[in-house]
Amino acid sequence: MKRFLVINGPNLNALGQREPGIYGTGTLNDLENDIKQFADSRHFQADCVQSNYEGQIIDWIHDAPRNYAGMVINPGAFTHYSYAIRDALASVHIPAIEVHLSNIHTREAFRHRSVTAPAAAGQIVGLGFKGYIYALSFLLEQQ
Repeated sequence: MKRFLVINGPNLNALGQREPGIYGTGTLNDLENDIKQFADSRHFQADCVQSNYEGQIIDWIHDAPRNYAGMVINPGAFTHYSYAIRDALASVHIPAIEVHLSNIHTREAFRHRSVTAPAAAGQIVGLGFKGYIYALSFLLEQQ
């Protein structure tokens, strides 16, 4: 059975409460349930993790090739300045798709640039929870 890792970064634990006009009213638990249902329907495993700590995210990325065929990552605010996460993504030999719930390219200027995206196989923005499903679909099709 194929296995994929879904990593959510800082503040995504506050989904449903944090700026619902931008991020929606669905919670992280809702997102994870959507991902699990999709995985069950397509006969693969998706493990979801979330951390507000950069080092924890880096550790998950480094460990991912041992157990996973690919990963989906929403680095949150780390997207815009974490060269450490970018370097971690570049150091592993499994594909990663960067996902953002909102369209970072139409928001504040500081959000327009992703330092992590160049180390990813692709980027999906602005499609809400569906972005994760599309990312997982892509990874599944690559296997």
